[in-house]
Amino acid sequence: MKVPISWLSQHVDLPAGTGVEELDAAFVRQGLEVEEVLTVPPTTGPLVVGRVLEIEELTGFKKPIRYCRVDVGNEVPQGIVCGARNFAVGDLVVVALPGAVLPGDFAIAARTTYDHVSDGMICSSRELGVGDDHDGILVLGTDGPAPGTPAGGLLGLDDVVFDLEVTTDRGYCMAIRGVAREVAAALGAPWQDPAATTPPAWSGDPAWTVEVEDPQRCDRFSMIAMQGLDPAAPSPWWLRRRLTRSGVRSISLAVDVTNYVMLELGQPMHAFDRDAVRGPVVVRTARPGERVTTLDGVDRALDADDLLITDESGPIGLAGVMGGASTEISGSTTAVLLEAAHWEPAGIGRGVRRHKLPSEAAKRFERGTDPDVTVVALARAAELLAEYGGATVVGGVVDVDTRGPRPEIVLPVSRPQAVAGIPIDADTVIDALRTVGCTVVPAGAQLTVTPPSWRPDLTDPADLVEEVVRAVGYDEIPGVLPTVPPGRGLTPGQRRRRSVGRALADAGYTEAPAYPFVGPAALTALGLPTEGLLTLRNPLSDEEPALRTSLLPGLLATLARNLGRGQRDLAVFEVGVVFLPGDGAAAPLPPVDRRPDDATLAALLGAVPAQPWHVGTVLTGLREPRGHWGPGRAADWADAVQAARTVAAAAGVELTVRAGDRLPWHPGRCAELLVEGVVVGHAGELHPRVCAALELPPRTCAMELDLDALPERAVAQGPAISSFPPVHTDLALSVPAGTPAADVESALRAGSGELLEDLRLFDVYTGSQAGEGQKSLAYALTFRAPDRTLTRAEVAEAVSAALASAAAVGAVQRA
Repeated sequence: MKVPISWLSQHVDLPAGTGVEELDAAFVRQGLEVEEVLTVPPTTGPLVVGRVLEIEELTGFKKPIRYCRVDVGNEVPQGIVCGARNFAVGDLVVVALPGAVLPGDFAIAARTTYDHVSDGMICSSRELGVGDDHDGILVLGTDGPAPGTPAGGLLGLDDVVFDLEVTTDRGYCMAIRGVAREVAAALGAPWQDPAATTPPAWSGDPAWTVEVEDPQRCDRFSMIAMQGLDPAAPSPWWLRRRLTRSGVRSISLAVDVTNYVMLELGQPMHAFDRDAVRGPVVVRTARPGERVTTLDGVDRALDADDLLITDESGPIGLAGVMGGASTEISGSTTAVLLEAAHWEPAGIGRGVRRHKLPSEAAKRFERGTDPDVTVVALARAAELLAEYGGATVVGGVVDVDTRGPRPEIVLPVSRPQAVAGIPIDADTVIDALRTVGCTVVPAGAQLTVTPPSWRPDLTDPADLVEEVVRAVGYDEIPGVLPTVPPGRGLTPGQRRRRSVGRALADAGYTEAPAYPFVGPAALTALGLPTEGLLTLRNPLSDEEPALRTSLLPGLLATLARNLGRGQRDLAVFEVGVVFLPGDGAAAPLPPVDRRPDDATLAALLGAVPAQPWHVGTVLTGLREPRGHWGPGRAADWADAVQAARTVAAAAGVELTVRAGDRLPWHPGRCAELLVEGVVVGHAGELHPRVCAALELPPRTCAMELDLDALPERAVAQGPAISSFPPVHTDLALSVPAGTPAADVESALRAGSGELLEDLRLFDVYTGSQAGEGQKSLAYALTFRAPDRTLTRAEVAEAVSAALASAAAVGAVQRA
């Protein structure tokens, strides 16, 4: 909203000495952000009002040229050559005399041109920097200041325009009326409400019949008819100047007047060519197959939700958005219908987005306008059209008004003080609310407040508290931080997640969090189920409308994106939540004015899906880089399993690994991860079909593990360190090829007894010397006693017991 200070000061008695900085601070104090402060490009030197006395048409040149005698207040008229033809003898114009410098460093001097001496220049709006019109010079009319009067103040060359950013809840500030009210409140200055007028009592029956079929979406519709409009009558200069300074282009008198009233009162209006309107006007929603051609010349298909203004011919305008081309004001229009209405904001907003048709009127309607001023706006527009276009009102006014009483809000007097945290007495609360236009009725410790018609955003006690605090001043609220109660530190789950993240980062993985959204296609490519997905009502992308049930889709998408950018050796991880399908119970809608009861809270929590924390890793390319020390080593399934072991170690749990079969992993290279006999995840090489579908390198590996399924780590205790020497021994076992190494390790541990300190698999051999259907597993065992040096016999007995236990799973010591 662009606000010229010259226009604003007509309604607000600005205190003497109020400058741009003071006004800027006042706007900000009232919550109106100043985007820019605009000024007219400077003009120096003599710039005066002149009256055209004579016009001589010069001939013999390539284009029409005039030589004018202009009275500029001197004894002798100035002779000026001018090519414009939109003025006549007796008109008042703006003259730049020799010595003046116009915007753009355009200096004016007496010069000979077209065989005449031109002693100055008659200026256009663009040359003066006050408009874009360059087709003709600026005509001030026939009545006005005397010739020779300085034109700077008349043109508003010293005017300042504030470009304000108006938030959606402050629609009333998209008008001079609303801004004037805010500035007056900020400066404590008196002001005059331009809407505080009584419309004339037009006599006679209404000149038109109006019916509103949907009063819920249009609770007030007002209209008057006028005739005798001079279609050639120009808009007065002062009106065009205000429109231009407000960022609105001048079109014609009838259109300019409606735009001017919209900027002044905040009530958008529309002018119909009365002779083009056929029969009664009906406000209704669109019917199947209806279309309308709007003023921008576009033929639009209508939706059943579109609210229309229609006549017997069909739609003649999209209500509150844009008028129709069939009833547009033209250069020959002499009879008009002026319409002003109050539309439901949400419906207007839907229509704007549906048709991608923003307009100045729609911006105000979708923020909420004042339904009390529709007839006042008609009266103001009729007054201007009568004064400058010679039009007269025909018959009475049509005013279909179905509004109910405005709602009342009960506000405890102490609530603003409790919210702001500073003393605010009852008188201050009442004064602040009355300043913004509310009707306030005190009743003990409570106030019954009726918001004004122009503030549809005031619906709850919190809104009233905001107005009170804004009136007191946000800068009056001290910036004191509350005392933070001592915390309990991180929860065990938080500590575990941080430990896991640090451990994986130390192991060479890079954290790459992904969006928690997924599409069925991504899950299908991985062979994961798509039944029962939790879908969003308003997803960011239609291709990813659901919440993820696994971390792998996001991690693999990250992997593919980096591969596409030239990376070859990658290892990334994520620690995040997944969303598991529930029973589909719908969550109740809790109240906002009080705390939900226990049953409602239980129902809300019951509808929330399970959201366990998972950790996932993916890797491809070289795990160990090549160099002068060797050719490097490609990542394989064992690295994915080792990532799981790293997670388990960081979480303080023992991990058991055994062969598994689960998509999206390769059935022969998939490890099942267990903790205390419970499956908590899988790791290994991805299935070739998955790699092909996602365009990933063959043998890409991945791991995913449920962190929340891991038992809580016991309180850490320092290990008992024995001062006695250890005994190291190696065992090479021949076992059936299908026997998991984890089963053999478990058997060895069970048989070794308490003397076993460490057990590690250091070699796996599957060559021909291992025997058909056999493989060789080599283990390093460390024995130690806490209170003595072990004897050979004790170690031999422990090794024998270990071999006996391993024999149960088919393990035989190799010679």
